[in-house]
Amino acid sequence: MSEQEGIAIVQESLDLGINFFDTAPNYGFGTSETRLGNALKKTDRSKIVINTKFGHTDTGGINFSADNICTSLEGSLGRLQTDYVDSLIIHNPPFDHLDGNRNAHYEILERLIDEGKIRAYGASLDTNEEMQLFMKTTNGKVIEAFFNIFHQDTARAFETAKEKDVGIVAKIPLDSGWLTGKYHAESTFSDIRERWSRQDIETRAHLVEKIRRLLPVNSDIAQTAIAFCLAYEAVSTVIPGNKTLAQLRSNVESINRPLPAALVQKLEQFYRSEVEALNLPW
Repeated sequence: MSEQEGIAIVQESLDLGINFFDTAPNYGFGTSETRLGNALKKTDRSKIVINTKFGHTDTGGINFSADNICTSLEGSLGRLQTDYVDSLIIHNPPFDHLDGNRNAHYEILERLIDEGKIRAYGASLDTNEEMQLFMKTTNGKVIEAFFNIFHQDTARAFETAKEKDVGIVAKIPLDSGWLTGKYHAESTFSDIRERWSRQDIETRAHLVEKIRRLLPVNSDIAQTAIAFCLAYEAVSTVIPGNKTLAQLRSNVESINRPLPAALVQKLEQFYRSEVEALNLPW
């Protein structure tokens, strides 16, 4: 999208009451942070929460070296036009980087809190195993967890997160678009979604149809998927993508459509009986 369109979406989100913004250096090779900074520069900084990341660079590379944390953060602060971020998370790091007892990253992150450059740190993680190791060995207070109707493994760590006062941000809530209901068995893809094989596509399409049959008639599947994530006490917020104002408004409407506990339980059972054993690829 154009910068004008991106800024318009951010401004509309502010009008709708959104106060949490998730970005990263590698999103748009730095342009995501730049546009977000431009969109928010006249906003009361104390009323918004900005999360950015470390590990995937603004040039499209990967650098998880502890020595690069400060350099990466300074680049993000410059693009965002702010002197601090509310949280800085390690962007899907290798598993061995999650052990706070064996990595220099966490001493640096603690120092950045003391310096006022960040208010908290954390990691973007995909499994219960990753979350448990991270929470056991670090003082990280933010986890972006891969969590949606099709991927519920991370929910096994939610109770620990509550005990340790770790905020959970539910990422990929719409399963890269599948839980919007707009894809089907014959769908083809020409972007990052090319990663799915024909069998992957057919499997997901079949599962989406099964979900439709579990929902009340005329339910909006995307809103249901977002509301499912928000149904968990451990989840602080959810980050669906939106490319248009219409998508933004529909996503926000999910807040006003909480799911009955019985439907949440039905979707949990659906995962256990129909999805978990499939080990669906991201």
